Amino acid sequence: MAFMNETRTLYDTIGGAAKLREMVDRFYDLMELEPEFAGIRAMHPPATDGSRDKLFWFLSGWMGGPDLYQEQFGHPRLRARHLPFAVGTSERDQWLRAMAWAMEDVGIAEDLRLRLMQSFYQTADWMRNTPG
Repeated sequence: MAFMNETRTLYDTIGGAAKLREMVDRFYDLMELEPEFAGIRAMHPPATDGSRDKLFWFLSGWMGGPDLYQEQFGHPRLRARHLPFAVGTSERDQWLRAMAWAMEDVGIAEDLRLRLMQSFYQTADWMRNTPG
């Protein structure tokens, strides 16, 4: 008799599609509302609908949910896709601050926020392609 795997994914733990969409939308809302995120906002098109969808799709698969991004676009190749943009320490830190704020605003538990921020930091730091 096979035993059911009771390991929950980050996607399940965070609250699935609805909570992830809420978090991504809050992230982009903050980017549009708060002057401290002007640097990363300037990297996005005037309408952020496509960017919101792409981040949601990417994070869905990254967190162990449906692999929506890869189904549509193939491998994310994150660093390659961001090379046209100057990503330095300031942009990394803006992205991380906006994401931390978004997670707190939508009620992600503190222990999960800390766990996610460790992973987000590693990825965001790896995305830097400009000194400083």
